[in-house]
Amino acid sequence: MFPWTYGWIDTERTPEANTRLGMALAFVAGATNAGGFLAVHQYTSHVTGIVSSVVDSVVLGHTEVALTGMAMLIAFVFGAMASSVLVNWGLRCRLQVAYGLPLLLEAALLLVFGIFGGVMNYAYYFFTPLTVTLLCFIMGLQNAVITKISRAEIRTTHLTGMVTDVGIELGKMVYLNLDPQAAPVQANTDKLRLLGKLIGSFVLGAWVGALGFNSLGFVTTVPLALILLYLVARPALNDLRRYTQTLG
Repeated sequence: MFPWTYGWIDTERTPEANTRLGMALAFVAGATNAGGFLAVHQYTSHVTGIVSSVVDSVVLGHTEVALTGMAMLIAFVFGAMASSVLVNWGLRCRLQVAYGLPLLLEAALLLVFGIFGGVMNYAYYFFTPLTVTLLCFIMGLQNAVITKISRAEIRTTHLTGMVTDVGIELGKMVYLNLDPQAAPVQANTDKLRLLGKLIGSFVLGAWVGALGFNSLGFVTTVPLALILLYLVARPALNDLRRYTQTLG
């Protein structure tokens, strides 16, 4: 059952599993970020931009905007904290789904985001701030879990660091090693391929998310949540089966 996701969320990690999971989560992050922008006119994974906006708003005296930015930043941090707590608790309990617990929460919150979207037109000024902070929490949650799984080798919710790493490796690739006595400067082609896959997955997800939210609306969150549930289904069912066997 669920052979396609075998090993993706397991506590025993491989580079291939990290890459596949990273690509899937980058797709979900791109779709959520792009769709969230269409919904609330705010990108929610760009912490650098959020902090800059807070500082600018304080200087300009835009108190309401500054407070909104602070709430977004705090929500992102709380999302990362929640991910860490869930993963460490799962590992202590020796759960196969330990790394998938934050993804289960993310799937549920994506569905909540869809519900908020359905009522935003009726109470826009009340639900929009909640939706923005919810999206920031989701982005912090997801970015933390893949960071922890891959030991900080992979991040999925923003492209700045990934594009910077691409530039660094490309710089190494075109570097002229003229000194035969010195250690040659060589690009890490494996890392370049990984970065290309992650960036491509994010862009594809953003494209799909933008099209989905533009044509279908908030129901687009449902398949995103189902993707996450499918990823964690096998280890979650294994843990449930083991738990029921201990009760029996």
